Amino acid sequence: MAAIAYPTMLRQPCLIAAKRSFTTSSKSSLPAINKPIARPTVREVINGTVNDAAPVPHSSPTHGSYHWTFERLISVGLVPLTVAPFAAGSLNPTTDALLCATLLIHSHIGFGAIITDYVPVKRLPRSKFVFDWGLKLATVVVGVGLYEFETNDVGVTEAIRRIWVA
Repeated sequence: MAAIAYPTMLRQPCLIAAKRSFTTSSKSSLPAINKPIARPTVREVINGTVNDAAPVPHSSPTHGSYHWTFERLISVGLVPLTVAPFAAGSLNPTTDALLCATLLIHSHIGFGAIITDYVPVKRLPRSKFVFDWGLKLATVVVGVGLYEFETNDVGVTEAIRRIWVA
C-alpha cells in the first residue's frame, strides 16, 4: 500500500512547482512583495507639449561666473575669520560682526543651492516659492538673533572660547 502511494506523493510537489514556474501572475508567496509601491501624490505641472523646445533661461551676471566667484570668496574668507580671533587672542567686536555676517551669507547661499537642486520649479512651483521665502525669513531671523547676541551678550567668538575652555 505504501509502495503505491509513494510515487504519487513524489509527483505532486513536482507538478505544483512546475505550475508555479509557468504562471504569468505577478503574485508572490511573500507578502511584502505583493504590497503596492507607495508613491507621493505630487501634482505635476507640464507646460507645452513634448515637441516644444527647451526654454532658454534668462541670463544674469549673478547666475554665472560672478556668482560662483562670490561663493568661493565667501568660503575662503571664512577660514581666516574663524581662526583669527582665537589665534591672535583679541576678541574684537568688528571681527566678530564680520564672522557672523560671512557665516550668514555663506549659509544663505548654501541652503539656496540645496533648494535649487532638490525642489524643481517645473514640478513643484508652489513648494519652490514656499521654500525660497522660508529661507529668506530664516536668514532674517538668524541675522536679528546674531545681532542681538553680539550687542546684548558676549558675542559669538567669546561664547565659543568659553565653551572650548569649559
